[in-house]
Amino acid sequence: MTVGVAVVMSAIVSLTVTPMMCARFLRHRRAEEHGRLFQMFERGFTALLNHYEAGLDWVLRHQPLTLAATLLTMVATIACYLVIPKGFFPPEDTGLIISVAEAAPDISFAAMADRIQAAARVVMADPDVDNVYFWIGPNPTLSQGRMMVNLKPVGERHTGAPAIIARLKPKLARLEGIALFMQVRQDIQVGGRPSKTQYQYTLQDGDSDELAHWAPVLQKRLETLPQLRDVTADVEASATRATLRVDRDTASRLGITPQAIDDTLYDAFGQRQVATIFTQLDQYHVVLEVEPRFQHDTSAFQHLYVRSATGGQLIPMSLFTRVEPSVAPITINHAGLFPAVTLSFNLAPGYALGDAVAAIQQMERSIDLPAGLTVSFQGTARAFQDSLRSQPYLIAAAIVAIYIILGVLYESYIHPLTILSTLPSAGLGALLALILFRLDLSIIGLIGILLLIGIVKKNAIMMIDFAIEAERDIGMTPEQSIQRAALLRFRPIMMTTMAALLGALPLTLGVGAGAELRQPLGITIVGGLLLSQILTLYTTPVIYLYLDRLHRRSGRRPTRATSTSQPEAMVSGDR
Repeated sequence: MTVGVAVVMSAIVSLTVTPMMCARFLRHRRAEEHGRLFQMFERGFTALLNHYEAGLDWVLRHQPLTLAATLLTMVATIACYLVIPKGFFPPEDTGLIISVAEAAPDISFAAMADRIQAAARVVMADPDVDNVYFWIGPNPTLSQGRMMVNLKPVGERHTGAPAIIARLKPKLARLEGIALFMQVRQDIQVGGRPSKTQYQYTLQDGDSDELAHWAPVLQKRLETLPQLRDVTADVEASATRATLRVDRDTASRLGITPQAIDDTLYDAFGQRQVATIFTQLDQYHVVLEVEPRFQHDTSAFQHLYVRSATGGQLIPMSLFTRVEPSVAPITINHAGLFPAVTLSFNLAPGYALGDAVAAIQQMERSIDLPAGLTVSFQGTARAFQDSLRSQPYLIAAAIVAIYIILGVLYESYIHPLTILSTLPSAGLGALLALILFRLDLSIIGLIGILLLIGIVKKNAIMMIDFAIEAERDIGMTPEQSIQRAALLRFRPIMMTTMAALLGALPLTLGVGAGAELRQPLGITIVGGLLLSQILTLYTTPVIYLYLDRLHRRSGRRPTRATSTSQPEAMVSGDR
């Protein structure tokens, strides 16, 4: 909605305010009235134009070679698109590291607190860390906690967030009884359940035993892939469980009711609030429980007594109960209706998300998975798969829309092809620039390529508009008209290209928080404009002439005007 309003307003301003301001403020000045700086730039432009004219003459004498270069550019563009690593959104250094702390599933609160505090002290000792805050939970168990690491501002740090994580990992690995899984928080996050690392890969199966068998198998296979790091699962190890079995006959004979047993256990271990002490400034809750030293194991049951409902005497709980130790999983996760295990991972340095997805899919094909086991990506990885499938269709739809609009504008099937011939060079320049800077083709880079489609085609539009008019109104031959158009439109072509290129330089060279998200956009625009500007100035006239001959052979080309009076009247002032 906002973009539509901006387009409408810019169109209104361009058609009304801009012409009025030009009529009001623009004045014609002779070249000799300008200063030295203007004269210096004008001499430089004249020299550049002379070199371009000489190069254009050579190109027009070697048209087959130029056509072959154009076709080679198209092939190179497709090849670069196929080989460049694909990503989703560029990873940002937001200055915040999210950590998940994990300990033994049967750990106590006090032990977990000691371990996570020790981890926090290690993190705080890093010179690039500003502050740390952490808590235990919010899971139903005490074996997991969260830690948020705020880094110092980018200008005060020595390294980026990924390097800080790599520096902290070996130090944290030396801590006993706790493991930290760290990832840089991203401003743009898509779906997925919370996980210890960034990308999710989910296994679903209606058979819990089959799922429990295959989850560790696939986790070990993922750990062997060089594209992945920090592979982990959301399944916690089974914890010890104590089941208190009540001999109902004995309890009934002694006058012990089930409610009395529940009340006694809750009084001992449930932290029952029994009173509140009020003072002038505060209030204090009185909590009933056994001493903490009796809460570590099941031997505390031997020291508990239950009051009989019949005689009123205290009966040892050990007379009518027994403790059965066992193990059991802490939680069973679900995705939809079926039990599920989510394996999560981070990317290894130098690899894109597309590389990781391709490696995992290759691993799937190498394993004979059971029919009941379903595997799928979730969250960002799943959104990436969806976007990767739609990218070619998106680009094709943009090209088709432009072709239809230009066809209506020129009332021709041929001239839009000349204009669209400038796009492969822009795409090639953008992809080569991303490869040169070791960046993957992300959503931001794709946006830059789509912007280039609108920017680059104006080179051919400027030439073709003039050439068609010169042929129709003056009677020039196609060779004369396109050569004249290329020379006379050289100045506005260079002006608009430099304006767009210089406007994209701040995105390319920018630093600071969030610069990683903007840089691919600037790099694609700058790289695409540089290469397309060099190529299209020479290839567009040749493509125009070849398509003109094709159009003429089809018998559809309109006859030119026979009048050639004052052929320079229309073109003498532009250069």
